[in-house]
Amino acid sequence: MTDDDRVAALKARVCDAIDDRADEIIAFAKDVQAEPELGYKEVKTTEKVVSLFEDLDLDVETELAITGARARTGSGDFVAAVLGELDALVNPDHPMADPETGAVHACGHNAQLAHLVGTAFGLVGSGVVDDLDGAVEFVAVPAEEYLDLDYRRDLLEAGDIEFFGGKQELIRCGYVDDWDAAAMMHAGSDTPERTITSDFSTNGFVGKFVTYRGAEAHAGAAPDEGVNALNAAMLGMNAVHAQRERFRDEDHVRVHPIITRGGDGVNVVPAEVTMESYVRAASVEAVSEANESVNRALASGAMGVGGDVEIEDYPGYMPLRTDETMVAFYDENARDIVGPDAVDEGHAHLSGSTDMGDITQLVPGIHPWTGGFEGAIHARDFRVVDEEMAYVIPAKLTACTLVDLLTSPEAMAEVRAAKAEKRSREEYLEAVRSLRKTTTESYRD
Repeated sequence: MTDDDRVAALKARVCDAIDDRADEIIAFAKDVQAEPELGYKEVKTTEKVVSLFEDLDLDVETELAITGARARTGSGDFVAAVLGELDALVNPDHPMADPETGAVHACGHNAQLAHLVGTAFGLVGSGVVDDLDGAVEFVAVPAEEYLDLDYRRDLLEAGDIEFFGGKQELIRCGYVDDWDAAAMMHAGSDTPERTITSDFSTNGFVGKFVTYRGAEAHAGAAPDEGVNALNAAMLGMNAVHAQRERFRDEDHVRVHPIITRGGDGVNVVPAEVTMESYVRAASVEAVSEANESVNRALASGAMGVGGDVEIEDYPGYMPLRTDETMVAFYDENARDIVGPDAVDEGHAHLSGSTDMGDITQLVPGIHPWTGGFEGAIHARDFRVVDEEMAYVIPAKLTACTLVDLLTSPEAMAEVRAAKAEKRSREEYLEAVRSLRKTTTESYRD
């Protein structure tokens, strides 16, 4: 048997094992969807993943970054990680939203978990993992959606976490240190077709809390005795808008603030107004430069009314870039399994962000966007329209990609060479921690 025939036979075993449990994979995805949980609170979701890992006789470690779990199998010093995200987002208008929390899997993380357990079914259930020249680690990761931030700040202040993102916490705690490659998938936005986008990059970002403080007064009888913090916020946001023509197109800068508290009563001059915002860009340097401009603009609002401003910057997520060697394998498998026209050719840049970007700062990785989903990501109309494409086929693609990688010494050497060019954990932590700062300015008379 030639090497090509051997690899093809391993892939066939993997795909057969996934097909044999396809109904179970789909049922699992729907079960996760029915009980959505927010980041660092994914207790039930993790239990469901762990149960299926244990059915495969995997030894499972839990409580990674509070609610995460992992299981490693196979042998060899090359380690490939497969990731799936546990958390939901908040959109109370979605028809499947939890009526109490507003949580809903309108980003397809239940599909990611189906991909995670499906890949395990394929590699472990078939026994193929024992024929590979490396180990595979299956990781259920908490808290990818950057939200519910008051809760996460409480965790941070209690010392339970340092970063808001689950993958950042995995990196900080050393779980990523011995990974050589990492693979995930993501639901495509408005992509009901059976298509794949695997060669792309994303923005990184800084998360911001902004507080304007003035002085309350009666808004009708004596507004001149107050300092209007809402006016300061409006001026600050307009100053941010005035910066936009200075952002370079190639940096893909995005700034999108919201007001989270605009005042306490219509007849009281607002004394405290709070905002949240992201500043996104395609590189760490561009994020830092844009953030300085945004902070200067926000501070000008307080200057304009004679108030105070406090700006708290928290590390968001780092830019993502996919690995060429892994993308080539993935695309070849997509053409074989899905169809010759399944792959969107050429590099794409997505201006959204993911903490998979943090992983790819240290480890070569892939994060393909796959079809089978209708409606916009995060929107009330997001839903699965092709269960096989959404839940089953991505597991086959990742499992077959890992078969290609872990049977090729040349490919493993290429991936390790790519890893050598990336940041160490210490360098990563230094870069991320440098984004955490608090700026206070007072312009009181």
